[in-house]
Amino acid sequence: MKIKLLISVIINTVLTFFVANSYNLIRHNKNFIILAILAFIIVNFLSGFIIPFIKNKRLAVCQHGTVLLSSFYISVIVSAIYQIFLAIYTTITFDFTYIFNLCLCIFTHFIVFWNGIICVYLTSIQLGLKIRIIGVICGMIPVANLVALFLILKTTTTECLFEAEKIKINFQRKKQKICATKYPILMVHGVFFRDTQFLNYWGRIPNELEANGAKIFYGNHSSASSIADSAQELSQRINEVLSKTGAQKLNIIAHSKGGLDCRYALSKLEMADKVASLTTINTPHNGCLFADYLLNKIPVALKNKVANTYNSTLRKFGEESADFLSAVSNLTDSFCKQLNEELPTPQGVFCQSVGSVLRKATNGKFPLNFSYHLVKHFSGENDGLVSESSFKWGEKYTLIKPRKKRGISHGDMIDLNRENIPGFDVREFYVELVHDLKERGL
Repeated sequence: MKIKLLISVIINTVLTFFVANSYNLIRHNKNFIILAILAFIIVNFLSGFIIPFIKNKRLAVCQHGTVLLSSFYISVIVSAIYQIFLAIYTTITFDFTYIFNLCLCIFTHFIVFWNGIICVYLTSIQLGLKIRIIGVICGMIPVANLVALFLILKTTTTECLFEAEKIKINFQRKKQKICATKYPILMVHGVFFRDTQFLNYWGRIPNELEANGAKIFYGNHSSASSIADSAQELSQRINEVLSKTGAQKLNIIAHSKGGLDCRYALSKLEMADKVASLTTINTPHNGCLFADYLLNKIPVALKNKVANTYNSTLRKFGEESADFLSAVSNLTDSFCKQLNEELPTPQGVFCQSVGSVLRKATNGKFPLNFSYHLVKHFSGENDGLVSESSFKWGEKYTLIKPRKKRGISHGDMIDLNRENIPGFDVREFYVELVHDLKERGL
């Protein structure tokens, strides 16, 4: 894939340079104008679209823009050197040829650049807001604009190569359906977020699982309720999915507070016989001392104001059962210690837990970069919200260890920012996790 992308860049660079500096050729032979126009069309409309395995339209456009910008980057530097030599030559025998040639050169690169930059800005996921802003600010500053463009190209090139490889892998193993478990999968969200039609709580993970044969359903419960109330909603949802699919049981993957909600449903609401497995992701099984501190230290008036604002906002969107204070109170260290005594590990259900930790606060997106230090002060290593000591539960425990200096945050584990993290492919992690369930006959 890298070689094919490189070949595409080289070809388009040659064509871009040829068009940009073709005035002298056209002036002496009018037939070259046809070649120049043809080359200009090929560069601006076909760059990056002919590389195999790019069947995703968004990614294909992103790759198109990446090839265009790469061609622009090289061609503009070589053309600048060429134009300097022409300028020195034309000072001896001056005519308007150089001016026309320079205008064509600027116009060609202008079109190629804006075609490419619009494509990557509109379609790249990995660029993010920060790099986009850097590109805009540095765009009109000489030298700095080339540095910014290099950063953009590095990001989008890596994205295209990575995503193309994933598409290729999924295509090759499509018939194997390595995630086609015996029972459907119910994905349960955590607190203060919920599944929506336009923004999936689990990012790109569900699509990756479905591409490998999984049948996915969602909890669709309230974003902020007590564990008992959320468990009641999830019990109803479990029955709905079983009725819809005709399955005898479900596999549940639950994130954060969702893991506690599910444990309550299995142990207290007699749902264990309807669940084959429960996998908790970064769930605070032993609670959060940080939550105890906040509830005890923040003035009652401020707590009520925040809670009322949150609850009233959600009620406007139809979530009548929102209860901010109950949700937070149920995550405290003291509450979870009591809860663990009341919720034994359900018999006949494969139970496992997964956790991760950040290496340093700056690697977590807001507000995790802020809460990381507070949680570390009270409980040690953490993912930005939950301490490592609180994750372990069930018969199998997996800790995602930090990759180099970065680590994996609470949000990274659900692909919240849709970020491709070096050393940790979150989508492939879930594919392997669900494949393991399949291998266990679940």
